[in-house]
Amino acid sequence: MITNLSQEKADCAVPPALSPPMVRFRMPFAIALAAVLCAAFGSAYAQDVQQEAKSVSSPDTSAAATPVASEQPQTVDVHDAQNPVASLISVPLQGNTYFNFGPYRRTANVLLIEPVIPFRLSENWNLIVRAITPLISEPRVSLSQDAKFGLGNLQPQFYLSPAHPGKIIWGLGPQLWLPTATDKSLGVNKWGGGPAGAGLTIRGQWVFGALVNNVWAGSGTNRVDQLTLNPFVNYNLSMGWYFISSGITTADWTKSTNRWTVPIGGGIGRLFRIGMLPVNARVQLLNNVVRPTYSPTWQLQYQVQLLFPAGSRNKKR
Repeated sequence: MITNLSQEKADCAVPPALSPPMVRFRMPFAIALAAVLCAAFGSAYAQDVQQEAKSVSSPDTSAAATPVASEQPQTVDVHDAQNPVASLISVPLQGNTYFNFGPYRRTANVLLIEPVIPFRLSENWNLIVRAITPLISEPRVSLSQDAKFGLGNLQPQFYLSPAHPGKIIWGLGPQLWLPTATDKSLGVNKWGGGPAGAGLTIRGQWVFGALVNNVWAGSGTNRVDQLTLNPFVNYNLSMGWYFISSGITTADWTKSTNRWTVPIGGGIGRLFRIGMLPVNARVQLLNNVVRPTYSPTWQLQYQVQLLFPAGSRNKKR
């Protein structure tokens, strides 16, 4: 509910000091995931330096000096890590810090836990299950509503996807809306759902794709009717590095005006490993060039994605 704060909830009086819950939970996601990102990139850089030093000090190019496949720095392809319907078990942890949110221009935070599990249905079809679990830290938005922290609405997604795709990789299926919000300001506790789709194509170093869904839940004034469009563009470099632009555009169809939120921006990421675990980490800065009243002006998005190729239900051949 971060980008769809209604104007009726706003109170333009001078805001009091932040309440203890907001002081306590104001930036936990940013600090935690930023620390993980720093540690991860630092670990990857240290491994690069160590490998380079070994190659300089040990010029032996015999088979005995070549590491086995399981010891390679990357055990999954970068395209698989960037594919939302890949036959690969993964656990993305995506933090979103929203700046200038609400009438008091505070900071809000949302942590999205999005485990992805593929299932082989037949020789030709996979089922990709993705569960979106939001943890929300919302600042005070009026004199009558204090800062809130809790669970939002869980949104499981189910994509039916070809096991042997062509140039266009795609998945289609339903998305559910579950009444799990721990506070009425953090979600709409009604049952609902709608269609969801994902598609992408790989052109050399470029990856183009999008995820799109529309959900309906509830009725009357207490309802959800929202379109979510997440286009993404990746340009892959060497050593697992890549540039990314992936903003999430939303449209709240329950409103007659101020429906759209359109972010534009980009960032950088890298596929590497921590020990034997493949990890995909990225960070990007987005500006909401179109936004409803009192919605955030800027967004910092940071993600750590844990990848489990050994547990894949359908590894590509």
